[in-house]
Amino acid sequence: MQHTLTFFGVSALAMMALLYLRPEVAHEASQLLAPPHKQAPVVVRAPVQAPALSALMTAPTPAPAPLPAPAVLAPNEPPILALDEKASKANRKQQEFVTTWLSKRYRVAGDAANMLVSTAYSTAREIKLDPLLILAVMAIESGLNPFAESPVGAQGLMQVMSKIHHEKFQDMGGTKAALNPVANIRVGSLILKEYVKRGGSVEAGLKTYVGAAAFETDQGYGSRVMNEYQKLKLVASGKKVPTVTTPAAPKPVMGEKASQEQIARL
Repeated sequence: MQHTLTFFGVSALAMMALLYLRPEVAHEASQLLAPPHKQAPVVVRAPVQAPALSALMTAPTPAPAPLPAPAVLAPNEPPILALDEKASKANRKQQEFVTTWLSKRYRVAGDAANMLVSTAYSTAREIKLDPLLILAVMAIESGLNPFAESPVGAQGLMQVMSKIHHEKFQDMGGTKAALNPVANIRVGSLILKEYVKRGGSVEAGLKTYVGAAAFETDQGYGSRVMNEYQKLKLVASGKKVPTVTTPAAPKPVMGEKASQEQIARL
């Protein structure tokens, strides 16, 4: 036993001396006993590019349809629906006035406000409705918030009841397009024009639009829209109009209290 221990001791000393004198042997031994772990490859992620504002606000492509016949206005159609030549060719300067004013008044980024105003003007030219009336309704309904939604499901800039007016979204990808600003402006404008023509006046159309046709009063909704409309007319003509006014009363909830069945019959 003594000789065995002596042998192992001498062998250990000899091994230690060898490792001390030959460092490369020690390195090879350590590599053999504990191979190094391979490092995971470094993944370089491509930078995320934010989509352009115009891409976010592009309306779904509608299904191709035959070109409609030129619209013929009825003799008793409200004057607000008949755009004169000057309004139909509204110059960029007028839109710039309106864009700047709405951007400051509702604290909306300039590019976004420009897109909303441009869409309102192009829609107005197409369906023959005053663009400033469209913008006034948008301002009162949602404060130019394209993602606004009421407790009963009125959605978007013009607070369209997409479940009731779902057929108007069919060519735009269905009701999921209700929060698309361009689609919402178009459908809301078509509904507004339909109600104005049916009621025979802008005031009657606005009362129906807010869901108050079955009630005696719209609790000031129409007055607030028309007040905003008059301000926009002054702004469009180049007049200086304050962007900050006394806070208005909250939007009436009369339309929201009406059942969907009542609204659907309007």
